[in-house]
Amino acid sequence: MMRATMVRHPILSDSLIAEVASESCGATALFLGTVRSSNEGREVGGIEYSAYDEMAEREMGLILEEAGTKFGVEAAVIEHRVGELVPGDVSIGVVVAHHHRAPAMDALRYIVDETKARAPIWKLEHYADGSREWVGAGTSSVT
Repeated sequence: MMRATMVRHPILSDSLIAEVASESCGATALFLGTVRSSNEGREVGGIEYSAYDEMAEREMGLILEEAGTKFGVEAAVIEHRVGELVPGDVSIGVVVAHHHRAPAMDALRYIVDETKARAPIWKLEHYADGSREWVGAGTSSVT
């Protein structure tokens, strides 16, 4: 089971884990990306994520398929939130189920890295000083 979805509601880790749970898998790896309160020395008050939903879901689905082939992943789910978020909010949740921990963690990193690099999702940071700046898509050195 593979699922990639753009969401406009809070991402709940328990729900993601339950979705991939299987007695045949000895490893479940979870990644939650959260909004930081600072970026490159600037205080962040919030982030606004926007995306081309259909294209982002299609690309994330391809990434999940690639992870399945490359790492033998049995099940994986990715949710990426769009809209306005504040520091501490979860912006992306990825969970991978596999028979063994090493490939589960390798697949998890692959999915997160490829999503950040390939999915048409944009991030507008809102700074405490009132300014705003688009971040990512080659505009930031933060990884």
